[in-house]
Amino acid sequence: MPATTTTTTPSPRHGSDIVTDGVRVTVQPAYMPRQSSPEDRRFLFSYSITIRNEGSSPIRLATRHWRIVDSDGEERVIEGPGVVGLHPEIAPGDSFEYSSFCPMLTAWGTMEGHYTFERDGAKFEAKVGRFYLVAK
Repeated sequence: MPATTTTTTPSPRHGSDIVTDGVRVTVQPAYMPRQSSPEDRRFLFSYSITIRNEGSSPIRLATRHWRIVDSDGEERVIEGPGVVGLHPEIAPGDSFEYSSFCPMLTAWGTMEGHYTFERDGAKFEAKVGRFYLVAK
């Protein structure tokens, strides 16, 4: 099995952009003030993710793993099949985009994790770099 290579590049404020074994994962989070209620400790954040296959073989997303930490230090781990009910297959040079959301009890926190992909009959993990959920 080849060694895992990960490259991180600067990204827009609060987001992340990281490449692992030819899979680039870019995240752009946003605060949703209209759906939030700070006085009730309810903060809702959306995030848009682009997964780009920069490798030479097709990939299929199998599972996701998230680590969410709020500003009080409370940690949640979320794991499951696919993303938004899908297991996208991404050809070399193509990308898949989706959006989701994360409720928080604090005005800021972080998310990071990984996706498990299948390529040429083998499974591998592609990192999702830490990104920041910040109410502004």
